[in-house]
Amino acid sequence: MAGPRVLFVNQTGVPSGAEYVLASLTVDWLGASAFLLEGGPLEGILSQNGLSVSVAPEGARLGAIRRDRSLLAALPLAGRLFRLMRLLISSARRHEVVYANSQKAFMLSALASYLHRRPLIWHLHDIIDERHFGALQRKLQVFLANGRARRVIVPSEAARAAFIAAGGRADRVQVVPNGIAPTQPAPLDRAALGLPEGPLLGVFSRLARWKGQHVVLEALKALPDVRCVLVGSALFGEDAYREELESFVKREGLSERVIFLGQRQDVPLLMEAVDVVVHSSVDPEPFGLTLVEAMRAGTPVIATDAGASAEILENGAAGTLVPPGDAAALAAALQRFFDDPQPFKAKAERAQTRVARVYGVDVMRRAIRGIIEEAASG
Repeated sequence: MAGPRVLFVNQTGVPSGAEYVLASLTVDWLGASAFLLEGGPLEGILSQNGLSVSVAPEGARLGAIRRDRSLLAALPLAGRLFRLMRLLISSARRHEVVYANSQKAFMLSALASYLHRRPLIWHLHDIIDERHFGALQRKLQVFLANGRARRVIVPSEAARAAFIAAGGRADRVQVVPNGIAPTQPAPLDRAALGLPEGPLLGVFSRLARWKGQHVVLEALKALPDVRCVLVGSALFGEDAYREELESFVKREGLSERVIFLGQRQDVPLLMEAVDVVVHSSVDPEPFGLTLVEAMRAGTPVIATDAGASAEILENGAAGTLVPPGDAAALAAALQRFFDDPQPFKAKAERAQTRVARVYGVDVMRRAIRGIIEEAASG
C-alpha cells in the first residue's frame, strides 16, 4: 500500500512480541524503510515485507543499558550513541515520519528529532512502572514522550494507565490493540510436533523471570499426571534463569514431564495441540500476544491477572484468571480444567469469536496507518 514515507526504528533484530507486531504492521508498506540498532532474523522478515532495511554498523551493542538499571551505564557508550543518532538523523530526513517501535529506539529517535524535525510516533510495548524500569529511565521516557512524540501508541488500557500515571500526557496516548492474522486449521499430530500424549499444558514465552515459568513448574509438582512444554528461549541475557529452570526440573524429578522446546516457528500448531495454554507472568503485561494467539487457536487459557490479561480475557469470560505468582492457585485451576474441561472450552469458543472482532491484524493496521497519516499531514 502506498502511504507516507515512514522510517521504522527498532532496537533488536531478534523477533519477540514487539517485533512480531512490527512485522505484521509493515506488510507491503510502499516507500517505508527500517533502521535496526542490532542485526538478526527481523532484517530478513522486514525485507520480505518490501522495506529497505539498514542495520547499525557493527550493531549498537546497547545491552549494557538495562531497563531496570541506572542510565549511567550508557556513559561508556556515549560515542557510539552519538554516531547512531547521526545515522538516524540522516535517514529520518529522507522520510516523512519516524516510527520508534521499542524503548531504546524511541529514546534515540527522540533525541535525534531535535535536529531532523520529523514527526515522531512511539509504539510503546511496555508497562512504564518501577517493576520494569529504573526511576531515571521512567522520567526520561516520559519527558521525551511529552516533548517529542506526536503520538504514543499502546496496546491496552493497562499500558495507557501506566503511561499517564508516570506523568505522560493523556492527550498523546492512544490504545491500539495488537492484531494477529487468522490461520487455517490443520490436522494435528502430537508425535510429529514432538509432543507427548496425555494431559498437556503449554507455556509460550521467552524465558524470563517476570514471565513466571518457575511458577508453572512449581504448580506442576501438584499435578503428577500432567506434562508441560515450555516454548521459547532466553533471548535477552537471561541464560541464568534458563539454567535455574533446568536445575529445578532435575532436582524435583520433573525431567520426564517437562520439555524445553526452545524457539519454534510452528507456535500456532503447538497451541492447537496442547490441552491448555498457561500465561504465567508475575509482573503486569502491557498486552500479551500469547493470550490472543491461544484464543485464536481455540485452546482454553489460564492466565495471571496482571496488566492487560483481564482486559483481553473479558475479566474471565473468555479465559480463566488466577493471582500472579501463586503456584497453588494455578495448580488448583489446572486441576479443575483436567477434571472437567467443558466450562473452559466454552470460554475458549467465546474467546475465538472475540479475537476475530477485536484483535484482527487488519483492525490494527487501519488504526495505526490512520495515526501515521495524521502525523505526516502535520
